[in-house]
Amino acid sequence: MNNFSYTKVSTTDQAISQIDGDIRNKIVAGGTNLNDLLKYFITKADKLVDINPIAENNSIIRLETGGVRIGALHTNADMAYDPIIEERYPLLSKAILAGASAQIRNMATNGGNLMQRTRCYYFYDITTPCNKRDPGSGCAAITGYNRIHAILGQSENCIAVFPSDMCVALAALNAAVNIKGPEGERVLAFAEFHRLSGDTPHIDNNLKHGEIITSIDLPAKGFEKNYSYLKLRDRSSYSFALVSVATGLDIENGIIKEARIALGGVAHKPWRSTEAEDFLKAKEPTRINFSEAAAIILKDAKGYEHNSFKIELAKRAIVRNCLMALNPESQRPGAKPSL
Repeated sequence: MNNFSYTKVSTTDQAISQIDGDIRNKIVAGGTNLNDLLKYFITKADKLVDINPIAENNSIIRLETGGVRIGALHTNADMAYDPIIEERYPLLSKAILAGASAQIRNMATNGGNLMQRTRCYYFYDITTPCNKRDPGSGCAAITGYNRIHAILGQSENCIAVFPSDMCVALAALNAAVNIKGPEGERVLAFAEFHRLSGDTPHIDNNLKHGEIITSIDLPAKGFEKNYSYLKLRDRSSYSFALVSVATGLDIENGIIKEARIALGGVAHKPWRSTEAEDFLKAKEPTRINFSEAAAIILKDAKGYEHNSFKIELAKRAIVRNCLMALNPESQRPGAKPSL
């Protein structure tokens, strides 16, 4: 690693002051991704600002709106097992527990989960071209081994995917991200936080340098009656998703009042199709209707030499997960899936 200075802060304002708008000054909390980026010389830092002591960003608060505010410094493990989250937002709990290993979840923070970078082979190999790491150098994945790469929303500049499980659930729940920076506080809808690769694949999200995520707001509706999270991967132990699906359904008298379907492992950000969700409104929760919704979501999908299989895999995963959401008890170990 390169040499850098290290400082701890106890308030958000102190952290913003220490970053001082310098792109070489980095925030560190759990460090589960940043440490790798530094170790492999993908990023460099002149200063690391440790924000773990900021107590104001490490809590879960019930909001007057009926929703819940979760602190950015709450760990993934504490979040997944928090009684409020397990009861009100079981979809989020399931998604977090599907991600990483127990050891990493004990260290990783909610804010850091949103900020993690892609796990593309070529991004981590500094001897290969990568527009995300070195803008303008090219994308080695397009003609290389692209089994884990994007099938939706990609560009000729980058076909990497965003690796988070937690963020797929947050996208389905319509969360909001609370941010503070030198210019004050602002709120971003979760759908607006992460970016597609486009012409600027090196910019992962819309957080400005010098800003800090302070918390994440969950709306009142948590889809606790009908939900499911499905993660398909090469091995069931610690591994990133080939395709993941977060589903929340609001069903009344056998009819879908509202549907949320978000995908992971398929694009540069968690992927949702409001067209597909609107299609399911006022319809019965049947395999046929879920299959049609899946076709709508994947209608613009594009595969490459090694990942075209993900298109059909994603369609089947969507249908399976929607059926599982009809009976959340089917997700318990040993239970027979609702297929």
